[in-house]
Amino acid sequence: MTGATSLIPGLDDIVKRGDPRRRGEVARAISELFFHDAANLRPDLVDLFDNLLIDLVPHAELASRVDLAERFSHLNNAPPHLVRQLARENEIMVAGPVLRRSPVLDDAALVEIARLKGQGHLLAMTERPTLSADITDVLVERGDRDVVRRAAGNAGAAFSSGGYSELIKRAAQDGVLTLKIGQREDLSGEHLKELLNGTLDVIRRRLSIVVNPVRQVEIKRAMASIEEATQPPGPRRDYSAAQRTVLGLHRGGHLGESALLGFAKAHKYEEAIASLSAMSGVRISILDRLITGDRYDPILIVGRMLNLGWPTVRALILLWYGPHRTPADADIEAARMNFTRLMPATAERVVNFWRNRQTI
Repeated sequence: MTGATSLIPGLDDIVKRGDPRRRGEVARAISELFFHDAANLRPDLVDLFDNLLIDLVPHAELASRVDLAERFSHLNNAPPHLVRQLARENEIMVAGPVLRRSPVLDDAALVEIARLKGQGHLLAMTERPTLSADITDVLVERGDRDVVRRAAGNAGAAFSSGGYSELIKRAAQDGVLTLKIGQREDLSGEHLKELLNGTLDVIRRRLSIVVNPVRQVEIKRAMASIEEATQPPGPRRDYSAAQRTVLGLHRGGHLGESALLGFAKAHKYEEAIASLSAMSGVRISILDRLITGDRYDPILIVGRMLNLGWPTVRALILLWYGPHRTPADADIEAARMNFTRLMPATAERVVNFWRNRQTI
């Protein structure tokens, strides 16, 4: 420490016993010395600065720490312990710059921070020029909607197979995320098919517009395979318009039980099934196949899982019967009793099974 203490008189005493304000002033002065000749500093001198600054910088005022973090974040030879210290600060204005771009932070440090810190720290990481699969695994596991969308939209991010599967699960309820995943260059054919399998038709069409020509061909091929596997023989219902309506309701925050009840009472079958699909997460082709069967039990199960009221479930049952059949009062009462007795946990297990099915 002898060489460093000669830079500023009494430095050794300030580091050990100085008051916080004085330490902050010294931290700024020493940092300026580092920045003045950073490109020419030998590794041993970088270590010397590191050992000094790691004890001094925490005492600098917030504005100074933010400024230092920003300037150090651009240096390839920034003091490594100091950078890691800045990255772990709870104040995101300090941690953010180094998390976004510092080349000094290695994967181990980033993974540790991603596991311990909040969404602001995770969001800052998503802006790094490259992200390893080890890092994105944690981002996808812990990140909120904004974090996951940003990570999926980062062309320099790599994802493990498990990370992609988790991304795709989350995309089932997020059209923006679906579009970001679908445009990734490293998306495999299997993952593309998995992504399309749980996506509304209107979002599939939007995706086919925004991707490159090669991916458009892949989407068409994947969709043909999905349709062949899931559609029964015979006439097929066209849900395109209904899905556009439901997507519009969803975007406006109006997709819920009230809208579903309105569709059922108006005998709008496609809109009702599209609403149930969006609300339950069960693919529309599977839900249609279930509900067009010879029993209305799937309506009871989905209704219980969604915690629908009996008037809505009753309207869906009447929709199932159709306009030309009138159920007996005893049949409706039996349906009500079965619906009342159905345990929510049981309904949830059945719906989860349907969600993961390729065909019924």
